[in-house]
Amino acid sequence: MSVASPVRMAFPREAARDPFFDNAKFLAITLVVAGHLIEDLRDVGVAHAAYFYVYVFHMPLFIVLSGYLSRNFTFSSGKARKLISTLAVPYVIFELAYALPRLIMYGRLDISLLDPYYLTWFLMSLFLWRLSTPVWQQLRWPLAVAVGLSLLSGTSALPDELSMNRTLGLLPFYVLGLMLRPEHFARLRLRAVRIAGAVTLAAGAAAAPAVHDGVRTEWIRWRHTNAAIGVDDLTGSLIRLGMLAAGVVLVAAFLAVTPSRRTWYSGLGAATMYAYLLHGFVVKVAERFYGDWAETVPGVAAVAAAGVGLAALLCTPPVRRVARWAVEPRMSWAFTRLRRPG
Repeated sequence: MSVASPVRMAFPREAARDPFFDNAKFLAITLVVAGHLIEDLRDVGVAHAAYFYVYVFHMPLFIVLSGYLSRNFTFSSGKARKLISTLAVPYVIFELAYALPRLIMYGRLDISLLDPYYLTWFLMSLFLWRLSTPVWQQLRWPLAVAVGLSLLSGTSALPDELSMNRTLGLLPFYVLGLMLRPEHFARLRLRAVRIAGAVTLAAGAAAAPAVHDGVRTEWIRWRHTNAAIGVDDLTGSLIRLGMLAAGVVLVAAFLAVTPSRRTWYSGLGAATMYAYLLHGFVVKVAERFYGDWAETVPGVAAVAAAGVGLAALLCTPPVRRVARWAVEPRMSWAFTRLRRPG
């Protein structure tokens, strides 16, 4: 199932879903939404530490899962049409939609379909990663090549078009997902591994307040070159390698503690793309109403908790019915009829 997988399916199909992946995606989207809501409160130490910690692994987690669930992608007509209807068309819709708040709040109307704005970069990058899937499946050492490209991307001033820095910088997580097999996830569910995962996540959370001030925020955003962040290429490559390693460790730890049984939020995890694409509008409005109350530890906690609730709300059936035309548009009218073999 892809990140933008359809929620319209018959009951037998729904019953066949593995709740583990839906659980992981829902828990991850709560981190994404909460992280975006507290982003404007980073002057508060606890908010900056939490933001730093979550950003090390929350999008890498989505990307790993996207890679794993894209293993069967081919250039067949059906897969190509799905790529267009679930990524390309929603990208255009939301790139245009997010231009409106900028016009209303800042008096700027900047539209560039090749230069993703705000959170639409993920759709652009996922589109390109999916297209590259058959290539990675032909290489003998795909992960090593992907890591090499990721490190090299930090040495050159790549254009903003096609979100090239993020697309190449985060590429290893997608390729890692392509390489994973069901037995790898089965190992994560072993009791000893689950305990180790919980300890690792706790250790990371405990370490974040001590290190977040010493690491520039741009390292966790993957948007700029080493020179733009203020380091030479050797230092930058070592830091990027460390960020990749930290992301993999925390993603594995997160997946290890993710429930494998069906939970109350498993059904919501089937629609995380709704929460991802829609929550940005709420974030941009909410930021304008933060006052002194929000710039406190209780205020940050309240905003983060609101983010969890918002993520759940945006994955619910009523929201999906209203926004389906944009997030999961029905595009059969735009395609020619598929030819049946023989």
